[in-house]
Amino acid sequence: MRVWSFCVDVLQAAVLGLVEGITEFLPVSSTGHLILAAHALGLDDPSEKKFTNTFNIVIQGGAILAVATVYWPRVRQMLLGVVGKNNAGFDLLVKLSVAFLPAGVLGVLLDDWLGEHLFFPGPVIGAVIVGGVFMLLLEQWRLGRFGIGERGLGQNGGKEIEDLSIPQCLFIGCMQCIAMWPGTSRSMMSMAGGLMVGLKPRAAAEFAFLLGLPTLGGATVYKLFKNAIGPKEENIFQSAYLILIAVGMGVSFISALVAVRWLVGFLNKHGLGIFGWYRIVLGLALIAAVYLGWISIEPLPK
Repeated sequence: MRVWSFCVDVLQAAVLGLVEGITEFLPVSSTGHLILAAHALGLDDPSEKKFTNTFNIVIQGGAILAVATVYWPRVRQMLLGVVGKNNAGFDLLVKLSVAFLPAGVLGVLLDDWLGEHLFFPGPVIGAVIVGGVFMLLLEQWRLGRFGIGERGLGQNGGKEIEDLSIPQCLFIGCMQCIAMWPGTSRSMMSMAGGLMVGLKPRAAAEFAFLLGLPTLGGATVYKLFKNAIGPKEENIFQSAYLILIAVGMGVSFISALVAVRWLVGFLNKHGLGIFGWYRIVLGLALIAAVYLGWISIEPLPK
């Protein structure tokens, strides 16, 4: 019985890792999907919720490694910039640091409040639908439907990352903060900020992915630190938990690697519109599930 229970735990860890890896860099909200997945797996019970929330943050490490792998030339460029051997790399590092600053500050200040008030299906469903509508409007704006020009920013127009100014980087960082509401999508808001300051879709996606390195990395380290100094019974640095985290991170790494490579090519050809429709359809399906009593939108008792 104990072996079977552990196998179920490993399978659940793999499922959450798969959800994290696929959705982290797609503009559909990984946190929202993880909350819904945990709800479906029965892992949002009060006795499980704290570990599940921490686990969902920690397995982002797999997605971080995937981005570092895909964009290793950029990462190497920044590392060389730190030691004064690549000016362009140092410039990119400064821009990412500025863009990370708003989320770095607000994430620490609001972490407990967000986990207590927003990490359950109700707020996620609302954010999924609103985010879908926003994405459709953004795509129409990008294509010039609101008077920007004949084709808007199009596929060929727009800036590269190197053209970003410091205020524009700060604006992208502020846009990213909106995604602290689970269900919104960090990558969506970062890409939206990039498109709004004139980046090409490919460049906006690349900057959003690279911005995920300090943002997700900072969140992971902060969550691990809080967990390490917390009650011993909730500490995830236990042997059984470490196996589950390793499984979740491994699956997250592989699935994110595939998702990131696919998304860049997809955005160049098709834009963001289909993700907006996906979010709206998903949100309506979840509302139907609530109506049928399959999902509760209320937070569980503490």
